[in-house]
Amino acid sequence: MGHRALVIAMLPAIGLRVLAVLGFPPALLFYGDSFAFLREELTPGTTRPSGYSLLLALLRPAHSLTLVTVLQHLLGLALAVGVYALLRRRGLPGWGATLLVTPLLYDEFLVLLEHMIMADAIFIVLVTTAITLIVWRVTPATAAVGGLLLGLAGITRTIGLPLLLLTAAYLLIRRYGWRPLLALVVAGAIPLGAYATWTKAEKGKFALTEADGNFLWSRTMSFADCDVIKPPARLAVLCPRIPVEQRPYPPHWLWESFSPLLKVPGTANRNQLAGEFARQAILAQPGAYVGTVATDLTQLLRWERTAADEKTPYKFPAAERPISASVRGVAESYEAGPAATRVVEPFAGWLRAYQRFGYVPYPLLMVGLVVSLALAVTRRRWDALLPALAALALVAAPPFLAAYDVRYVIPAIPLVCLALGLTVSARARGDAAVRPATEPEAVAGRTT
Repeated sequence: MGHRALVIAMLPAIGLRVLAVLGFPPALLFYGDSFAFLREELTPGTTRPSGYSLLLALLRPAHSLTLVTVLQHLLGLALAVGVYALLRRRGLPGWGATLLVTPLLYDEFLVLLEHMIMADAIFIVLVTTAITLIVWRVTPATAAVGGLLLGLAGITRTIGLPLLLLTAAYLLIRRYGWRPLLALVVAGAIPLGAYATWTKAEKGKFALTEADGNFLWSRTMSFADCDVIKPPARLAVLCPRIPVEQRPYPPHWLWESFSPLLKVPGTANRNQLAGEFARQAILAQPGAYVGTVATDLTQLLRWERTAADEKTPYKFPAAERPISASVRGVAESYEAGPAATRVVEPFAGWLRAYQRFGYVPYPLLMVGLVVSLALAVTRRRWDALLPALAALALVAAPPFLAAYDVRYVIPAIPLVCLALGLTVSARARGDAAVRPATEPEAVAGRTT
């Protein structure tokens, strides 16, 4: 049986997800974000796009948060199978391909996100599936499906937008012909354009969100000095009044009562002024900006994901937490009944114990990323560059645009595994792109 190793590896991975379903019914809820996604009235999101809300709306008639989490768990398992299939196609033995998808099956944070009412698990599936399809074989059809998935990823989390541009650049530089490139761009533009048009109709602005300026402004709160920036009077209201060494982490500046951002009336006006302030702060203090980003990125060198005593939403809870009255109705309307997360022992305790060691430390992940980039160049496995560069973009972009968060690194895990597998595989891509351009079939392949 050629796939015995994968089957054996899948069984405990399924068991972990069963523990999540049994131990934390009906789902894990994340602060205010989960409730924003669950709201019955569908509108374009202000701080985040509503792509995930659209999926939840499709599943709403079942009135089951368990259905949502089970679907996300199944998609996570299917993603591992898809990456495994591509690596086997490239000549890796069953045990080797299975070893490389082990993080997709067993990383505790992936299991956590699959069980959470958040957009992350779906985003990971969309991005990795798109990249896998395009790496599998470049044709107008696969490029169109990949572009559509990346477009959907962009309306699920805006950090997915650069990946569509990155993939288009990959097809252009690798000279796959105009038809796959056009198919990718047009298919990707369909969900993005439709969503932006919806935002225009609802809010009068052609955009995906109204918070990109806010997030960039919060990033500058780590270093902004208005004595150096000298902003005009209309932006001076956004100057921080707290000394740099006492300032909280950037996300707190978006929501907390001390934030000067809350003094600016009007959502669109606030976002515009915040963006202007942020750009002036970065131009006035480029060294400080790069320094704060570099400081954030040093978190990737931390071996332990979360300390045992660290307060974080990224842990399977030890105790039940009631839903606040202000949002309880939102969750209970979707569930058609009680929706607070229950903690059922001993299943919950087993998963909490596993969480203390069942993960890929980020330093190892970064080593894998660097190795995959180096091998892709030295071994001329150019198709491995696409997932590797996509992983790099997902890891590096958030500290530049908002702030580092341990959750933001997780989408890079399957991409790094895919890139590593492609660099060590027994054979390169079997399509025309890796053959000499003088062969007739290579020329034909690039124009079909």
